[in-house]
Amino acid sequence: MKGKQTLWIGIVLLLVVIVLLAGYYIYQQKQDMSELVQQFDLEKEALGDEFNELSTQYVSLQFEGNKFSVSNDSLVSKLESEQVKVQRLMEELRTVKSSNARRVSELKNELETLKRIMRGYIQQIDSLNQLNQVLTQENKQVTQKYRQSQEVVSLLSKEKGELSERVSLASKLDAGNISARGITNKNKATNQINKIDQLAINFTINKNITAPVGEKDIYIRIQKPDDDVLIKSKLNVFTYENKEINYSSKRTIEYTGEEMALTIYWKVEEFLSPGTYRVFLFADGNQIGSHSFKLEK
Repeated sequence: MKGKQTLWIGIVLLLVVIVLLAGYYIYQQKQDMSELVQQFDLEKEALGDEFNELSTQYVSLQFEGNKFSVSNDSLVSKLESEQVKVQRLMEELRTVKSSNARRVSELKNELETLKRIMRGYIQQIDSLNQLNQVLTQENKQVTQKYRQSQEVVSLLSKEKGELSERVSLASKLDAGNISARGITNKNKATNQINKIDQLAINFTINKNITAPVGEKDIYIRIQKPDDDVLIKSKLNVFTYENKEINYSSKRTIEYTGEEMALTIYWKVEEFLSPGTYRVFLFADGNQIGSHSFKLEK
């Protein structure tokens, strides 16, 4: 009887030990599981931060891509598509349970894939940046050369204008040795108004080898002391300084570039008052000389 009692005590003690060991094992498993869940939570949180950072980087790359005016079916469109994918995975990560280690691991792998894709886009953006810098520099050089060429053209145009003006001045006829006298009907010189039949304007066209040769009209305007011009008809006009003005008389000559002595006459058919008269000579639209003289009673 005493032996049986000892046996049962031993069995009870063994069961107690087994129960204690089982309890400790279950407690230890719970502790390990709690630590594992905490680890998964931390990993999930870190993964979320990485997704958020990746999303921000894709937005930044879209801004960079837009600077190059890339069309919607190219780089910017692809960046937008990848950014949408990142947002979708971020939303899934927020809803997935930390204990779903398999899906969390898959999301981590997809994150690495998106990072590799983004690095490829970064290289494309960098290439576009470098190309843009080269094109910008070339554009500056082209603009600078264009401005320089415009300055040269402007300078040449100015020099051409000045040269043209000098040539124009050089080719202008010039009258010298100008004199005026009254002539009687017996062809005698006089300055008495009541005896004058004609006024004779004598002058010389100086030699000018740069002036165009050929037929030329020489005009004179005789201005009375009261500044009126002696004219035969209001239709007798020529162009001077873009205006039509009257002339007193004219003579057509064949100019050869050599010196020519000329006389142009004015038939007196009106009343002349005593005083100082002035005569102006014109050719090719230019005034080529002037002279003043006096007539007496």
